[in-house]
Amino acid sequence: MTESAGSVERLWDRTRRSVQAEIIQVAMDLFLRKGFEQTTIDEIVAAAGVSRRSLFRYFGTKEDIVLGGLADEGTRVSAELAKRPDDEDLWTALRSAILAVEDTDADDERTLAVARMMYGNPSLRARSIEKHLRWQSDLVPEVRRRLGPPEETADLRAAAVVASAITCLDVAGEAWTRAGADQPLAVYFTRALDAVHRR
Repeated sequence: MTESAGSVERLWDRTRRSVQAEIIQVAMDLFLRKGFEQTTIDEIVAAAGVSRRSLFRYFGTKEDIVLGGLADEGTRVSAELAKRPDDEDLWTALRSAILAVEDTDADDERTLAVARMMYGNPSLRARSIEKHLRWQSDLVPEVRRRLGPPEETADLRAAAVVASAITCLDVAGEAWTRAGADQPLAVYFTRALDAVHRR
C-alpha cells in the first residue's frame, strides 16, 4: 500500500468512525427519550441527517446502534489479559482484563439509563448476550495457555471458564442496574466471580 493510499484509508476510517459516533449519539438520545421500541428508523435517519441506506451501511440492525461495539471489545479484553502476569490467578487476571476496558469516563446517569433500557428490552438483551459470546474466540486461546495440561481437556476447560466469566459480567450488570448503580459495577462483578470460582 502506498503512503497516499494509506492516508486515504486512514481518512476514510476516521470519517466512518465520526459518522457512526454521530448516529449513535442521535439515536441514543431518541431511545432514552422515547424508548427503544417506540423509536423508528425513519426518526433516527431524519434526526441524524442520513439516508436509511447509509444507516444500514454502518449498522446491521437497530440493536447494533446500541450494542455495535460490544463484540469488538473482546479483542481489547484479550489484549489486556495477555498483559497480566503469567503467575497471576486466572480469575483475577480475567477480572482485571474485563474491567480494564470499562469506560471510566462515561456519564454514570446515562450509562445507567442505557443499561435499564437494555435489560428491560428482550431483543437488546438477547443481542447483548450474543455479542458477549463472541468474546469466546478472542479469549479462549489465552485462557487455554494459562490453564496448561491436560491437553485433551484444555479447550473444554478454557471455553467453560470464559463462558462463566461472561455470564458473571451479564448478571453483575443486571444486578448493578436493578440497584440503581449504588456501587461500582466492579463490586458486583467481583462478587459474581467469587460465587463461581471460590466454591
